[in-house]
Amino acid sequence: MKVIPIHDATLPLPPDRAAQAPADGAVFDRRGRSMRDLRISVTDRCNFRCIYCMPREVFGDDYAFLPRRELLSFEEILRVARLFVARGVRKIRITGGEPLLRKHLENLIEMLARLDGVEVTLTTNGVLLPKMARRLRDAGLNRVTVSLDALDDALFRRMNDADYPVEKVLEGIAAASDAGLGPIKINMVVKRGTNDGDIEAMAAHFRHSGHILRFIEFMDVGASNGWKMDEVLPSREVVARIDRLHPLEPVSPNYTGEVAQRWRYKDGAGEIGVISSVTQAFCSSCTRIRLSTEGKLYTCLFAQQGHDLRGLLRANADDARLDAAIAQVWQQREDRYSEIRTAETAALRKIEMSYIGG
Repeated sequence: MKVIPIHDATLPLPPDRAAQAPADGAVFDRRGRSMRDLRISVTDRCNFRCIYCMPREVFGDDYAFLPRRELLSFEEILRVARLFVARGVRKIRITGGEPLLRKHLENLIEMLARLDGVEVTLTTNGVLLPKMARRLRDAGLNRVTVSLDALDDALFRRMNDADYPVEKVLEGIAAASDAGLGPIKINMVVKRGTNDGDIEAMAAHFRHSGHILRFIEFMDVGASNGWKMDEVLPSREVVARIDRLHPLEPVSPNYTGEVAQRWRYKDGAGEIGVISSVTQAFCSSCTRIRLSTEGKLYTCLFAQQGHDLRGLLRANADDARLDAAIAQVWQQREDRYSEIRTAETAALRKIEMSYIGG
């Protein structure tokens, strides 16, 4: 894994962008995109071994996860988050690994929830929500997104490869809803030939639930999930299959840069979303930046290299230096991986999703 010391990055910012940062501190990358979404991975550990994310043949019992001393502390995360908010970030999503495995996570949520004008959300596999949802909500968490890749129990157990039943995730969704963490988004990664037969069942189950089911195309994240293009089921086919049973109509985005295309049931039973990174790239409006578990900044989910922010933090850099480093990384950004994906780029060794967060 290649990491670039931030102070060594010296590419100049194009003049047309250098003068465009408005008074609120927003910065723009080389393609004119602002920074609005910060994803923070708080652990590289997970209690699942999903076949598209942390396959057991790679992440087995002898896999060396990061030692605690290498993880950013909550205080370090808060310090960095404040700087991102000053630069225009308005949504902070806590990810992993499985973020609920990080001890006392509610303390971090409470710290982040005090930042002005920021929505704090979390993505989880859901099985720990029954015992944690209420305290997360009390700490200030706004919403949760729960990963659920099948309703068929045998299939779900094969996909998570840790023998967790579907019922555990459904209990977690119910607990989050009862705690007031809705509307809950449920993410289903669709892999052709594996779980695409459960699309209609998932749609039927979550109609009228008040939750939002989202179908995600199987992506070539990392280097261990064995991604192949013929295992991608295009989102347009997902929409067509559901529409045949439960007619749909398109809905306008909630905000500029929203990655999910929204569809609602014509009978008023709710809505679904599709995330089409492979077949309908949305790089041109991407506003996300990612902070890894050990303090590396990544400007793309498909990145091959990160930028070392922890080194500056632990070298006692002041806020001005940290802020300049963050701005510099974003201003040099020109990622558009999904727009240029080929068989050759898909084969590149990229950062694992379990490390960088989804």
